[in-house]
Amino acid sequence: MPLQKLSALIDAICNLVICNDSSLRSQPIIFNPDFFVEKLRHEKPEVFTELVVSNITRLIDLPGAELAQLMGEEDPKLPGANSTASGFFRSLMSLKRKEKGVVFGSPLTEEGIAQVSQLIEYLHKNLRAEGLFRVPGNSIRQQMLKDALNSGTDIDLDSGEFHSNDVATLLKMFLGELPEPLLTHKHFHAHLKIADLTLFDEKGNKTSTPDKERQIEALQLLFLILPAPNRSLLKLLLDLLYQTAKKQDKNKMSAHNLALMFAPHILWPRNVTANDLQENITKLNNGVTFMIKHSQKLFKAPAYIRECARLHYLGSRAHTSKDDLDLLTSPGSKELQPLKSQKRGRLDSCHQEETQQRTEAALRELFRHVHNMPDSAKKKKLIRQFNKHPSALTPGSEAATPPAPRRTRSRSFSGLIKRKVLGTPVIVERKSRDTTPEPKRASKENIHLLQKCGSPAHTSQAKLKSLEGRKEDSCRRMRAHLLSKDSSSL
Repeated sequence: MPLQKLSALIDAICNLVICNDSSLRSQPIIFNPDFFVEKLRHEKPEVFTELVVSNITRLIDLPGAELAQLMGEEDPKLPGANSTASGFFRSLMSLKRKEKGVVFGSPLTEEGIAQVSQLIEYLHKNLRAEGLFRVPGNSIRQQMLKDALNSGTDIDLDSGEFHSNDVATLLKMFLGELPEPLLTHKHFHAHLKIADLTLFDEKGNKTSTPDKERQIEALQLLFLILPAPNRSLLKLLLDLLYQTAKKQDKNKMSAHNLALMFAPHILWPRNVTANDLQENITKLNNGVTFMIKHSQKLFKAPAYIRECARLHYLGSRAHTSKDDLDLLTSPGSKELQPLKSQKRGRLDSCHQEETQQRTEAALRELFRHVHNMPDSAKKKKLIRQFNKHPSALTPGSEAATPPAPRRTRSRSFSGLIKRKVLGTPVIVERKSRDTTPEPKRASKENIHLLQKCGSPAHTSQAKLKSLEGRKEDSCRRMRAHLLSKDSSSL
């Protein structure tokens, strides 16, 4: 093992052992806020769909048949499905699909999105063309470009051979030839209900003012259960239309004008006419206008969906709706916070102990490896590296057992008399039993210094001296008293 790598490994392990920053050991850093949402969507699609649909029904009222269509349990019932005109369009579209190529007229795939994304990237560079998506291009150039995309040929759109109107018209043609609209037939009735979401007045009556916050939330949820290819292309398309509308002073194409161009391709059901939709045309066009204006917010999962997905994988109880998460912030739930924090603290301490044990075992193994190396400058350097981290536990520095507490000397008066009478033999016997060497006697200067500092040991010595002095005085007085009695008797 090279010296630099081994030295870096020692530093890393030692720093981990002595690290006391709990925030570094709390949770993995997730850069994608929708990481657990995407994980749940791919690994458990049924659980994910049930979670999202339950929150959609909280926002919009879907009867049983429309809910079953949204869940894919029933075939969508669309307007004009039983008319004679729809039968004609259906047969016409079936004839077109018999001649379908790799991209145009085929169900949406990742390969098709990769081909069409070339058109979207080119249009991002040419957003200033007046009447973009409204002015038709050259049909011959469009057919050439369509054949090239179907065959998978590399296309150099920047060569000047094609005009931006050719590319914009071909993009609309691709969307119009999909077997179903980009937002799918299953979601048709849900979009009509989202358009009806309005604010309420103080008396609880509905107004004509759209409830933008609820509409954004409902669209976020609805986009989460779109098929993955549809969701990817829809994000690319709405971003392109959003950027196009920002340049409306140059291209004369506002968000509403763009919605009129694209609503029939991405939202209207296939094989229907304007007469079949009747009053719903305005709702659908306004819905697409709303999507273009707020496209930068629609492809983020709501915060409570993120939390539900995160709790699902962390082993906690998953909250099924926004209302469940709101309950956590209610006053009654604050009483449970200390218990939850104590439980989390116990779990964190157990986890930290296990991590500490594994780390110390790895560190001991590494130390043995270094210790068994032949004597050399490299070995000395590595050992010095270990010595820089005294907090790390190594085989050579095992934690010493704490010394047994020494029995304190008795401060009672009887003990004092015993030590005074027996004195030297007891001290000698205690010194012989004690294995630890006695510290050296302090000099007079040190004793004087301790007196100034107020040492407890010196204070106890002073008390002993004062007691001894009192005892000697009492003995002298007793002796004098006895002598006086003897003399008087004589």
